[in-house]
Amino acid sequence: MSNAIFDVPVAMNEPVFSYAPGSPEKEELKKALKAFKGKKTNIPMYINGKKVNTKNKVEIRPPHEHEHVLGHYAKGDGTHVKMAINAALKAKESWAAMPWEHRAAIFLKAAELLAGPYRAKMNAATMLGQSKNVYQAEIDAVAEFCDFLRYNAQFMTEIYAEQPESAPGIWNRMEHRPLEGFVFAITPFNFTSIAGNLCAAPAMLGNTIVWKPAETQIFSAAVIMEIFEEAGLPAGVINLIYTDGPVAGDIIFEHPDLAGLHFTGSTKVFQNLWQTIGNNISKYKSYPRVVGETGGKDFIVAHRSADAKTLATAMSRGAFEFQGQKCSAASRAYVPSNLWTAVSKHLVDQVSSFKMGNPEDFTNFINAVIDERAFDKISGYIAKAKKAKKAEILIGGKYDKSKGYFIEPTVIVTTDPHYLTMEEEIFGPVLTVYVYDPKKYEETLEIVDKTSPYALTGAIFAKDRVAIQIASDKLKNAAGNFYINDKPTGAVVGQQPFGGGRGSGTNDKAGSILNLFRWISPRTIKENFVPAVDYRYPFLSEE
Repeated sequence: MSNAIFDVPVAMNEPVFSYAPGSPEKEELKKALKAFKGKKTNIPMYINGKKVNTKNKVEIRPPHEHEHVLGHYAKGDGTHVKMAINAALKAKESWAAMPWEHRAAIFLKAAELLAGPYRAKMNAATMLGQSKNVYQAEIDAVAEFCDFLRYNAQFMTEIYAEQPESAPGIWNRMEHRPLEGFVFAITPFNFTSIAGNLCAAPAMLGNTIVWKPAETQIFSAAVIMEIFEEAGLPAGVINLIYTDGPVAGDIIFEHPDLAGLHFTGSTKVFQNLWQTIGNNISKYKSYPRVVGETGGKDFIVAHRSADAKTLATAMSRGAFEFQGQKCSAASRAYVPSNLWTAVSKHLVDQVSSFKMGNPEDFTNFINAVIDERAFDKISGYIAKAKKAKKAEILIGGKYDKSKGYFIEPTVIVTTDPHYLTMEEEIFGPVLTVYVYDPKKYEETLEIVDKTSPYALTGAIFAKDRVAIQIASDKLKNAAGNFYINDKPTGAVVGQQPFGGGRGSGTNDKAGSILNLFRWISPRTIKENFVPAVDYRYPFLSEE
């Protein structure tokens, strides 16, 4: 039994490796890529600490290379969902009772394994399975994931240290219990780190998890589970299943022990899940915590005082890194006419220099979009723009799915601030620009605020401080992450906690202590050292 109050190692952001020519990390990564490409990997589900295979095997192919089969995953059904729930509930008591420092140690060890011996393997799995270039994989699957694990351990100790005041003769205490039941984590394809964090954050606080990743992220999800198991995670704490969404949902959202939903994905799906939980609210033992980060129609607004080249760079990076498949990616831009000639020149120069292709070629900046469904949706928007009277293609506009799901980074210029691609979420390498009258800056800010149902990220570019202050005030509800003279992507754990409001989610700020508060149920304990022996209060006495 411990008789000390422990301090976890001070959290620090994981350094991002350069992968420069001849560097040891680049050589190791190339070996990991070759190893994955040289075999077919069988990926089981992980339920109650056991690898569960099924006869229903589904192929995994790189989005950028249809002809190659990386391996197969074991498709589950309703019986596996029930097994995962039972395993989570069975593991709950012992996991919640485990001293917090031992839970922390597991995930801190996972961070060290990820940063060290698993770094190349995790990057390779993310590059191949999700078509990320090496830098996008490194900042996501390694650096950000390490940050989540380390900072969450630190945040957990801060929560546990928060205690109430005590009056004389009384000791007041606060327990921060895990939720009663199990947490369902539904994770997206686009960030390996989000997939790991959505199940690990509640688990660190003593919750047990049923985890369903996106089908297109399973290849790297299996590596996450491999790391967790090597770090010493007990059986049943996190149970990884591969089933269709409705199959899992029909069972999980009817279960009385559902304690929470940790979700990242589309707004429509999240709203449907929330509605389902609401309809079933009388069936649950407690009110499930619902935490979600969903869509975005993220903006860049430039004032006439902005620098043209830095603006163009923010547009090209913010819109097109990872093919625009970030919920934070810049999708609409508002540029004053006095800057547009210079900005458009810089933007065309930069975008035209992008190389596109297989992420195994480290010189490729742009890779494939995630799957055929995404390809068809994104290319459909481009096809409409080509025919539209109020829009024209500045650069890009081509697409081809014969070998992989490749879409050129595309910039659309429109004369209508409410044109289709200025308003609807595309989630791909498409940026639409509206050129406005510099005299109508404040009017344009009002358009920015009212154009989209989302409020995730946004950026303002200006040298004029008054212009920055005006934009910050007028757009205060338009973005949960607001950037000044920087692109609207790249939030860092511990530095820029991430999340938005309106249609973009519950704004519970992954990468901060705020998210962890959602996974605890406090219990206040009052102990009276000298209890009263008579019911009579002094006011009852006569003068």
